[in-house]
Amino acid sequence: MKGAIFYSSKYGSTEQYANWIAEATGLPVFDAIDGNGDPSRYDFLILGSPIIYFRLIIRKWLKKHWTEIAQKPVLFYSVSGASAGKKLDGWISKSLSQDIVSKMHIVNLKGRQRPGELNPFDAIMLKVAGFFNPDREAGKQESKGFDYMDKNSIGPIIQWVRQITNKVEVA
Repeated sequence: MKGAIFYSSKYGSTEQYANWIAEATGLPVFDAIDGNGDPSRYDFLILGSPIIYFRLIIRKWLKKHWTEIAQKPVLFYSVSGASAGKKLDGWISKSLSQDIVSKMHIVNLKGRQRPGELNPFDAIMLKVAGFFNPDREAGKQESKGFDYMDKNSIGPIIQWVRQITNKVEVA
């Protein structure tokens, strides 16, 4: 089976995970937003996107290509500062239809946010969000930044790829 990784990234965390997954699996990597690569050429896909302002930035690309990939095995990984759970699941559901969400295996990875690397608008918005966040610890992280990048956290993705590629079709 041929697979590929398609991702979108704003500040580099999602791209770093895509590259780590590629190193571990040998799969080709494509920046979805640049329009490189054709997802219809592959038997299975790994898709990655950060969550920016409570939405996946790959959502338009995914909706555009969904008919050509809907019948394929798809693993989707999100990247954010939020921990896996109800809040994060809600952001994903807000970005994509239930039909799309229900057909993907989803893995949530923690990312990185360095205030000095943000564009001015994002920097201001994160300070405001941090100030108004009812979770004071999360608010401090939004304001001051964080780095939760962990190469070991791609383990479930690598395991999924192994399961997909080791399946034997029975006629």
